[in-house]
Amino acid sequence: MAKEKKSNQLSNKYGASMEKIVSLAKRRGFVYPSSEIYGGLSATWDYGPLGVELKKNIQEIWWREMTRLQDNIVGLDAAIMMHPKTWEASGHVENFSDPLVDCKQCKTRFREDKLSAEVIASKKCPECGGELTEPRQFNLMFSTHLGPVADSGSIVYLRPETAQGIFVNFKNVVDTSRVQIPFGIAQIGKAFRNEITTKNFIFRTCEFEQMEMQFFVKPGTDDKWFEYWKEQRMNYYVNQLGVLPENLHFHQHGPDELAHYAKDAYDVEYHYPFGWEEQEGIHNRTDFDLGRHGEYCGKEINYLDPQTNERYIPYVIETSAGLTRSVLVCLMDAYHEETIGEDKQGKPDVRTVLHLHPNVAPIKAAVLPLVKKDGLADLAKDIQKELNLEFNTFYDQSGAIGRRYRRQDEVGTPFCITVDYDSKDNHDVTIRFRDSMEQIRVPREGLAARLKDEMKKYKRV
Repeated sequence: MAKEKKSNQLSNKYGASMEKIVSLAKRRGFVYPSSEIYGGLSATWDYGPLGVELKKNIQEIWWREMTRLQDNIVGLDAAIMMHPKTWEASGHVENFSDPLVDCKQCKTRFREDKLSAEVIASKKCPECGGELTEPRQFNLMFSTHLGPVADSGSIVYLRPETAQGIFVNFKNVVDTSRVQIPFGIAQIGKAFRNEITTKNFIFRTCEFEQMEMQFFVKPGTDDKWFEYWKEQRMNYYVNQLGVLPENLHFHQHGPDELAHYAKDAYDVEYHYPFGWEEQEGIHNRTDFDLGRHGEYCGKEINYLDPQTNERYIPYVIETSAGLTRSVLVCLMDAYHEETIGEDKQGKPDVRTVLHLHPNVAPIKAAVLPLVKKDGLADLAKDIQKELNLEFNTFYDQSGAIGRRYRRQDEVGTPFCITVDYDSKDNHDVTIRFRDSMEQIRVPREGLAARLKDEMKKYKRV
């Protein structure tokens, strides 16, 4: 087989502009603009064949880490629409709003808290210099009507977060699951926020998915558990999703940033092309949520310690991550362009590759017959069927083998399995590694187990 040219000299750093990620996502089937045939709908996106696999992989990794590998965390799937008093108790009706200003001249809309002090003082539009309106509060919750008549008594909200479904089910979980404090309740689901400004692709959208875990602890132990979950969640991004540690850091909320319910709060921030921004929040919510829901429903929500007979309202340590935002982090962090030699015209041969951790890669292995004749295609199909029992694979027999490798590099497939004429006689195949482009010969028998071993010992280059 022809060997690929290799170079240790990289043409640029890891990462990519947003334009390159958007182009790759559309071209390779990760993310499409929603309703595109009708001109699209602002800030809404559809996840294509590779995007849905990437998203499901991240979701399954998070669920495994937060529930199956934990003895004291259980799962929940609460309804999207909840009783309206839920959002009064949580503070969302009163506090979940942004200050909004408009330019009287160009009609551009801004969040006042995102404008500079100079712009606010001058009341001049940063786009055209026109006069800005006075700020007004804009509630971020979507409202709709439940029932046959649309009136004030039928208003419900699409949940702006999944956490409240956990809090209102606290007693149900305690009574039915035999859990004891400290314990957590985890949930993955859609949330909706009528954002004033939606930008940067899938970073900020009106419809998104959250992965939240609320961990209930005895008051006085909350600081210890807060530090514990900070460490666990940072390690998750590096060890499970393969994000480069230099692209992550903690940001502590200052007094002016703290939410109304929080005693302390840190964000895991990722270094996007547009700056450091939140990927996950770790919050000490104290006893605010259970206390407020008890007040509003008229039934005290507390916990009876079976060891001490002490009754108290638990404190809550929250970990709240964006699933759809995690997709963007994985794509951006993995994207790389590297020069691996020259093409036939003497120009730099640039390889585009996604260095996705095998845990999250949409396709774990591509099976490629060297040619599609002489029984190699049939043999390759048989191998693919065997591998499909263990993980998602892809079959490709179209074009030169080098081009097929490059296509798989661009979508982050960690392994290519090449079937050639020797495979018919010797019952072995070639594994080609995405990151190093190294090729090794291995027996066909036990191929799935070999690939699993390679995935376990994977290290980000």
